[in-house]
Amino acid sequence: MLLPAEVDPVDLSVGSRFGTLIGRMGALAVAVAAAMWAADAYFRPALTRELSASQIVFAESLLIALCFLPVIGRVRRELRDLSLRQWIAMAIIALGAQAFATVLFTQAISYAFPAHAAPDFNVENEVYLLYLLQPVFGIALARLVLKERRKPYFWPLAACALVGVYLIVFPQNPLAPFSSVQHGQLLAAILILGAVLLWASGTVFGRYSLSNVSFVTTAAMRFTLALPVLFVLMIINGGAGALGQFSLHQIPSFIGIALIPGLLAMLLYYRALSNTPASMASIAELGYPCTLFLVFSLPPPVGLGFPFYGIEIVGAVVLVTAVTTLNLLKHNDVVVAPQHVEPVLAREGSG
Repeated sequence: MLLPAEVDPVDLSVGSRFGTLIGRMGALAVAVAAAMWAADAYFRPALTRELSASQIVFAESLLIALCFLPVIGRVRRELRDLSLRQWIAMAIIALGAQAFATVLFTQAISYAFPAHAAPDFNVENEVYLLYLLQPVFGIALARLVLKERRKPYFWPLAACALVGVYLIVFPQNPLAPFSSVQHGQLLAAILILGAVLLWASGTVFGRYSLSNVSFVTTAAMRFTLALPVLFVLMIINGGAGALGQFSLHQIPSFIGIALIPGLLAMLLYYRALSNTPASMASIAELGYPCTLFLVFSLPPPVGLGFPFYGIEIVGAVVLVTAVTTLNLLKHNDVVVAPQHVEPVLAREGSG
């Protein structure tokens, strides 16, 4: 039986005040979690020089999955009565959003920025242009899968959020990326498009899963179910010797990835998502590219020392204002979402 969308089983059992606060923050908490994903930029580059994309994603997913061992009893109890639709939704989250999407994105970055080349601010922007399509995919999938309906005033706020991030990603010449994407980086662009589509599906099916299980179980299954596929991808890519390429000096980077953009960010994200419509969460996730490019503009060693423009501050203000307004309007049904959802992938009867 599906619980109402605004009820979380863990909250019912422990009455967490902190959880209630996150639930009220809704879209803002999703944006904070997405901003935490940008911490990945401090840890992943050192690993990409030594390991393949599949090796990195397998190791980080394994470390995060191990962190859920203390709550394995609770997770098993919640999984006991799951329907086939729920298992399919969790498989899409794990295999799509965690395994294939992360590997595709990491591989795309390696194609776009060869190891021997110096960082190119313009090329970096052109690749991340395609990331801005994730909210578009997320909103479309939320309508198809979850039957979410947006009120008219949702659209201008969503457009403002996209414009705000665009001003941050392309502060110097807003028209430059279109001509550049047409002339190069085609393979990287295809891979990133696949990644953002899978990430968008992860948001939508994550919202569906949270109607029946806690955010802890959803996060645990995201990383655990992805492990077998990631292991196969790693062996296919590097052979049996792939396991022997890990070394002790890589541990700090892996711990950084696993704890900040991994475990902590995903727990916050799924707790907030349980009280936030998927359409709204897709917009709030723009906090990731916003934070990432502001970090790029910080001076070394904290950032990459890319040029900083005043219009980036304007973009950040526009994004934060749009997401905050969406969160304030959440209780006015800016997005109308049915409490009991029959996903498109396994509907029974009329939809």
